[in-house]
Amino acid sequence: MSETTGSRQHPQVFDVSLNVPPHGSKCYDDDGKLKRTGTVWTASAHIITAVIGSGVLSLAWATAQLGWIAGPTVLFLFSFVTYYTSALLAACYRSGDPDTGKRNYTYMDAVSANLGGFKVKVCGAIQYINLFGVAIGYTIAASISMMAVERSNCFHTRGDDSPCRVSSNPYMIAFGVIEIIFSQIPDFDQIWWLSIVAAIMSFTYSTIGLGLGVAKVAESGKIRGSLTGISIGRVTETQKIWRSFQALGAIAFAYSYSLILIEIQDTIKSPPSESKTMKKATAISVAVTTVFYMLCGCFGYAAFGDSSPGNLLTGFGFYNPYWLLDIANAAIVIHLIGAYQVYCQPLFAFVEKTALAYFPDSKIIGKEISIPVPGFKPLKLNLFRLVWRTVFVVITTVISMLMPFFNDVVGILGALGFWPLTVYFPVEMYIVQKRIPKWSSRWICLQILSMACLVISIAAGVGSFAGVVSDLKVYKPFKTSY
Repeated sequence: MSETTGSRQHPQVFDVSLNVPPHGSKCYDDDGKLKRTGTVWTASAHIITAVIGSGVLSLAWATAQLGWIAGPTVLFLFSFVTYYTSALLAACYRSGDPDTGKRNYTYMDAVSANLGGFKVKVCGAIQYINLFGVAIGYTIAASISMMAVERSNCFHTRGDDSPCRVSSNPYMIAFGVIEIIFSQIPDFDQIWWLSIVAAIMSFTYSTIGLGLGVAKVAESGKIRGSLTGISIGRVTETQKIWRSFQALGAIAFAYSYSLILIEIQDTIKSPPSESKTMKKATAISVAVTTVFYMLCGCFGYAAFGDSSPGNLLTGFGFYNPYWLLDIANAAIVIHLIGAYQVYCQPLFAFVEKTALAYFPDSKIIGKEISIPVPGFKPLKLNLFRLVWRTVFVVITTVISMLMPFFNDVVGILGALGFWPLTVYFPVEMYIVQKRIPKWSSRWICLQILSMACLVISIAAGVGSFAGVVSDLKVYKPFKTSY
């Protein structure tokens, strides 16, 4: 999907000591690397794969906290801000001239080229903490879906009143083992079908969630919910405030993908300029995901009202048809297996690149061993990559088993990543790139947008941490079952 950094930045992919191919060569781009082949459609598929993730199914819950007025309004505003700031970020792929300037291969490269200094370190810390958190969130989400399949089948065989308790630990371990294997595949971004499969899976479970919501509304013949969201009495006034803030975090998480936008842009061919293609791809993908989000959130809320579950397909708002729930949850797991890699590849590449810079002569870090695989190309295995990526997956799996609070983790990640990575850095880089004068009307408008999003992020973070505190009161490590 988008291990662009992993494949393109690995020192052995292109040796600068060799003669760089002439500019404009048929097989190479202007930076001496193999010609990029991505189009507006492959970029859109990459973005949709990254955006429509585990966050989509918590949108009915988020809408239920905010109500019929604020819920859809907030969803639309987040989609607009995401599109606008992504367009700003797309303009920062090349430094200087938008057609021939120096390429920035990662989000961090773009920050370094445009802002430099201390801001690069701050951005790096936030980005990699966020990627680490996403890995944990996806592990929890995948295990919940695997458990949902088992429980759904249990309810079908034993009846809806059976306890059907299931532990999440075996499923988290299984997910971790799969990710260890996938993380060792080099040139991950060049497995073109993986993005397509993940995008199909996204649509499968989102459509099933939407379809079940529509069916439930049609069956009952009435639209549940209220203009102001979950009613006082069902929750206290304080809980209502915290939950409304947490809902902002859940929606922000559903739109968080700017982290890998530059990496996706680095797969696009030119001409036309990469930024023009990327803006079109962003417009297509944000429009598609927003329609889905609106439908899933609104129909889920219309079906269940104040009782909307935290996850539409695993909160057992539906018991039947059980086979349809199984298909939807299996699709979630397949999608998250790929999405986990999309988000972790930039982090893997960063650590490997840093390690090689510190130890340039190390055979453990630099040397690749070819392992013959019958019927396929030989698998290139690197000892450092094998150990480091395995350790990373093991750590994220253990933390997921310790703190399996999906909704809270989603809210915190949305709050942590939304303002700095989706708004602040793209705005600041764009101001530098386009040389927008300080205190000009455009500069003031961009700063107002940034400050408004900061306030939303702080509120979402506070609400989500309040949720964690609440969950910790009944928390038992490694003993989560549903």
